Amino acid sequence: MTTFDELELIEPLLRAIAAQNYETPTPIQAQAIPPLLEGRDMLGVAQTGTGKTAAFLLPILNHMAATPVSGKPTIRGLILTPTRELAAQIGDNFKSYSRYLDLNHLVMFGGVSQRPQVAALRRGIDVLVATPGRLLDLHNQGFLDFNHVEHFVLDEADRMLDMGFIHDIRKVLALLPDRRQNLLFSATMPGSIVKLSSGFLHDPVHVEVDPESVTVDRIEQSVMFVSGGDKKHLLRHLMTDPSVESAIVFTRTKHRANRVAKQLVQAGVEAAAIHGNKSQNARTRALAGFKSGEIQVLVATDIASRGIDVDGVSHVVNYDLPNIAESYVHRIGRTARAGREGTAIAFCDETESEYLRDIEKLSGKRLVIREHDWHFPEAIPSPAARGSKRPSRPGHGNNRNRNHNRNRNRRGPRRD
Repeated sequence: MTTFDELELIEPLLRAIAAQNYETPTPIQAQAIPPLLEGRDMLGVAQTGTGKTAAFLLPILNHMAATPVSGKPTIRGLILTPTRELAAQIGDNFKSYSRYLDLNHLVMFGGVSQRPQVAALRRGIDVLVATPGRLLDLHNQGFLDFNHVEHFVLDEADRMLDMGFIHDIRKVLALLPDRRQNLLFSATMPGSIVKLSSGFLHDPVHVEVDPESVTVDRIEQSVMFVSGGDKKHLLRHLMTDPSVESAIVFTRTKHRANRVAKQLVQAGVEAAAIHGNKSQNARTRALAGFKSGEIQVLVATDIASRGIDVDGVSHVVNYDLPNIAESYVHRIGRTARAGREGTAIAFCDETESEYLRDIEKLSGKRLVIREHDWHFPEAIPSPAARGSKRPSRPGHGNNRNRNHNRNRNRRGPRRD
């Protein structure tokens, strides 16, 4: 098994790694660090939670410390991220890894005053971690100089494109020097990412951590079939279980995240929503409250979930199944961290059977069916659709349940 000592990192970094209680490199670190130390470009496929931040930060810090520059620091490393939370998380990691180095950094994003950021830029920084909007805004105001950038990292590239940042990314790329090391990391690799990467990566090394390997054995996974209108009742019931110490609930939209959080609060559960429409102060308060334990449930969209790095999450609930199977793997990876065990529960209504099939195909395993007071057999996909020839579960599709649901539908649609 590879050790950090074998990766030829400088002694101050090894000391910082030891202080973090890191013992052995994760697969992405073992694969990525050696070629990055050689200066190679990289195309990486890895989820958040695999250790990829250290995989790209450690080689960059190693190079900068080994090739110091005199005078006021200039931006030698630029890391572009899609969300404020992820930028802040990378900034925290920078502090930990660079604690024995004479290097500084700035985390830059919108939604807050630009004055402290401008002041830091004027003093000089070595590494800039930024979201695209504020980065281009301050560049247009004349506060940023990219002429000395030696390392460029595009992190969570798939989420960048989902958020509509493709034009901003291209603008940033046009501002950078021709000679630099380029890294692109993405949880998924659709054609749009491949096309983007081919435009600025030069003979890149490919590293990949299979999504299945992130779905660790320590996570107990199950599915609960429930009608869309009964999801809120089922969620409230689940949150009364004493085993739910802290939970992240994933919804498909910002509006639903707000609604679900409000419904939980009305039921006496300490909950808060976090998504892209929330102010930075609101997002920071919600995340801080969740980390401290004051908030039991954090209701999040996929976009806001990037950067939620909390070790003590006991449960992840997919209130809405994601339409991209890899996103399911990313979501449940919020639990069972730091050696702990975790529980992941998926709600599946009558419109989400195809998403469930894709998730099970990706993971190579069937999710355990958990019955409950709002069990909705008509949401259960046929055995063939789930990739099995085994008979249907007892009671599936029987006349009593069909009549019950038909009568319930006659009373009109339920409101969320």
